[in-house]
Amino acid sequence: MPIPRVMGDMLLLPTGDIIIINGAELGVAGFDNGRVPITRPIIYRPSEDRFFIMSPSSKPRMYHSTAILLPDGRLLIGGSNAHIYYNFTNVDFPTDLSLEAYSPPYLSTTYRLFRPVILKVDEVLTHGGLFYLSFFVKQYLTSDVLMVQIFAPPFVTHSFSMKQRMIVLKIIKITHDNRGGRRDWFNVTAVGPSSAEIAPPGYYLIFVVHASVPSSGAWVKIE
Repeated sequence: MPIPRVMGDMLLLPTGDIIIINGAELGVAGFDNGRVPITRPIIYRPSEDRFFIMSPSSKPRMYHSTAILLPDGRLLIGGSNAHIYYNFTNVDFPTDLSLEAYSPPYLSTTYRLFRPVILKVDEVLTHGGLFYLSFFVKQYLTSDVLMVQIFAPPFVTHSFSMKQRMIVLKIIKITHDNRGGRRDWFNVTAVGPSSAEIAPPGYYLIFVVHASVPSSGAWVKIE
């Protein structure tokens, strides 16, 4: 990584990139055992094998901070140094109970024309079964840059995201929905995850990703 980091939180993003956020440059986990807070998130892009350093937050997030992905693609960041009985004074890094939202680059208005909007999706998916969704996008490029992904929201504590997984689903067909003469509505036929080992039964967020720009997620259930 471009910056040493301890106590970081690592999350999958709807694009398949990985964000590393919160933590410190020196020290170890524990109350007041970390030094030199790192306020700049880092995004790792596997497709390019590169790290990208993002703009900084105004708050240090040290021991026991946390991060989760929200359905709209933002990250909810919170907490720091939850000392025994909470300690807000006379320590290097006091307890912080605040929350803030972090918007990854794909939420920039620069990409608004390429951002899909899910209009309708089957609420229940089965392993290996066909399902259907429709979406809207102002400027459609090509099916080669379209993905449908499901994301299992994790349980996060102590810099570890349990149950976190993302599965790229197989797309069978993409067609225009020409009702009303529109050319910016699309129907997708796709296949649910192949097995319970790949995607255990439960609730997931489903995203349509177009040209590396994700839609907001919609809740679906895998049975």
